[in-house]
Formats: sequence, C-alpha cells, structure tokens
Amino acid sequence: MNSKFDLRNRAQSAETTLEVLEAVAEDQHLSQRGLADRLGIALGLTNAVLKRCVKKGLLKIKQVPARRYAYYLTPRGFTEKSRLTAEYLSHSLQFYRQARQQYDELFAYCRTRGWSRVVLVGATEMAEIATLAASSCDIEIVGVLEPARNDSKFCGLPVVRSLEDLPPSRRPNAVLLADVVDPQGAYDQLIRMLPHYRVLAPKLMRVTAAQPAEEADLTSQQEKPK
Repeated sequence: MNSKFDLRNRAQSAETTLEVLEAVAEDQHLSQRGLADRLGIALGLTNAVLKRCVKKGLLKIKQVPARRYAYYLTPRGFTEKSRLTAEYLSHSLQFYRQARQQYDELFAYCRTRGWSRVVLVGATEMAEIATLAASSCDIEIVGVLEPARNDSKFCGLPVVRSLEDLPPSRRPNAVLLADVVDPQGAYDQLIRMLPHYRVLAPKLMRVTAAQPAEEADLTSQQEKPK
C-alpha cells in the first residue's frame, strides 16, 4: 500500500476514534445512530469504530432498558483520549507551521516578480493562514474567490464570484490556492482562464502544475479597456 495513503488513513482513523471517545465521555447514553449523526459519519463506520474501541478496552458496553446500550470510557479509554488529543494538537500545529511557511514562500516569490496584488481561491482555513502570512509582507490580498459563498466578506476581505467582479485597478497579479476540497480541480479550471505561472499553490496541496509555456502579462490583459 502507498505509504502516504496509509498514513492519511491512519490519521483519519485516529481522529474518528478521538471524536467517538469525546462524544461518549460527554454523553454516555448516545445511541449509535445519535453518535453517527453527531459526528457526521455513516452508521456502519460508527458501529465499526465502537467495536474496535470495545475490543481495545477503551469502551465498555452496558445494556439499559428498552434493549438499548450505553457506552462508558474505561480508564484505558481516558488515557487514550488524552494521548490522541495531544497527538491531534501536535499535528495541527505542525500543519499550521507548514502551511504558514509555504504561503510565506509564495508571497516572497510574488515580491521577486513585482506582484503586489493577489486573490485567494477558496474561503477556507487555509485562506485564513494565508491572510496571516500576507500581513507580514508587502503583498495585498484584494479578495477571496469563492463562487459558492453568499457572504460578502471573509476575514475582512471581499468575497467575489469571479475575478471580473473586481474593478480593473484591483485585478490581481496572481491567484493563490486555498481550496481544500478539490485543489487540483480548482487549479485546472483557473489555468484555463489565466496564465499558469500566475496560479500558485502551496506544496502541501500536491497540485500537478501545468508544463511551462511562454509567459504573458496577466495584468495588462485584464486592465485593457473594452
């Protein structure tokens, strides 16, 4: 099995286990269906995680009236919950540092090209990290491109459905990906509209970039009078 895929699956499994242990600790009388609804996961997956936790000695089951079951954290379960919480926080901080560093590098690259205005693509937590990185450099984020969002603002920035919604004087020199749902799809769509070298993505998004081609001036094209 691919090692990266295996690591991702293990991380997701650990996070689901942590969510189950937290939910049971807060409400021992949650039904399996109630637990599935609370966590937003399939009932079958909930059942499988509960069985795994019971097998590992993290949970105990007690039958209650009306042929229902209650789940209780064992001492081992409380210990595992604390361990997983610490691990989750550590990974989250590592991810934040990695994302922040990569956006810092992208903004530094923009400065070397003389690009002072950018648009973020995707109103996500990645976009929030990017805004923090931008605050320490001379790059201005002129908006957040998010066609499906109804809010007019995100992190104090205007949300636009299209780059054409920005006035010509505010058109970006480059766009930076912050889409976490389908970064490759977002990239592929953007390079059909913009020169590929002006569509930038953090390495952690693992976007397959277009092959280099002759560069054109995006800004002059966008600001050309109609």
